[in-house]
Amino acid sequence: MTDTDSVHHRVLNIKDELASRIKAPLSEIAAMCSEVWPDADELDDILSHEIGTLQDCSLMYAWNVEGLEVSSMVQIDNLDPKWRGQDLTDRPYLTNHLPYKGIMLSSVYRSAYDGRECITALQAVNRDHQLLGFIAADFSLSDLLRGASLESSRPRWRQYRGDPAVRGTLFMQERAPSELDAHIDEVLDHFMTLFAEHGIFHAKLHFASGRCSIWLIDDPYSYRILTLDEILDPDLSLAYPWRPYTDKATVSLEQIRQCLDQFKGLRFADETIYLRSASINIINGMIGLTFSCDGSHYMPIGEFLERDMAFWLGATGS
Repeated sequence: MTDTDSVHHRVLNIKDELASRIKAPLSEIAAMCSEVWPDADELDDILSHEIGTLQDCSLMYAWNVEGLEVSSMVQIDNLDPKWRGQDLTDRPYLTNHLPYKGIMLSSVYRSAYDGRECITALQAVNRDHQLLGFIAADFSLSDLLRGASLESSRPRWRQYRGDPAVRGTLFMQERAPSELDAHIDEVLDHFMTLFAEHGIFHAKLHFASGRCSIWLIDDPYSYRILTLDEILDPDLSLAYPWRPYTDKATVSLEQIRQCLDQFKGLRFADETIYLRSASINIINGMIGLTFSCDGSHYMPIGEFLERDMAFWLGATGS
């Protein structure tokens, strides 16, 4: 399962939960509306009275099979009759198949009425087996997700192909030694110290340009860019507070050292297929690799350390 699958799974869970709790009350509202359809005032009265039965619902309205609104825009404490007769056929949810029975949830879109991101639940209104129209209930994400929590991500190996133009000329290029290459042991030693004793939890090394990006536990919302001269400065450690190795880390210092050594090996293993940049995050235990073919890998550190050089020289161009 990829992170994309995880996002899809979370979206489905939220929609399933919403559908399950509004299915019965929305069906009852539609049945009440069918008895007065298409009387706009009567529809407004029903929707005004019932909107409070739908938790997190910010807006309700009714529209007919021609796509014209037959009610007002109904909120908990407001009625807006100016929208009666409005053509709703350009609404995003009308690009999908409509629910001639039961309910359907739209994808997320931005409401033309209040400008907020929302999901619309559509409920068919029928009388004597004839489709009259639909009840729409809008759920603004700012209400629907106010109490939601973010699930922890599960590190998984992902591979992405890069620019076809780069891959097409791969064997016409070779690695040009950089200043960082010439000092790579010293650079990696300094990064080992930053991880172990100065609160760095994420770092990315760009081998060709000789720059590095770092994120610190003391300031996790910002990143800092270090030039090669700054990395090689023997006083670099004075720039960052001393911090013990964080107990939030999911990898050991020994594993970090092994990763850094493996980065060096991948940088010099081949003059055509070589490592261009690499990152480590000690909190989620992930590394990122981008090769000269422009292909990228993101994977758990444990899986990375299980692969030898032969594997990488065969995998990067795939």
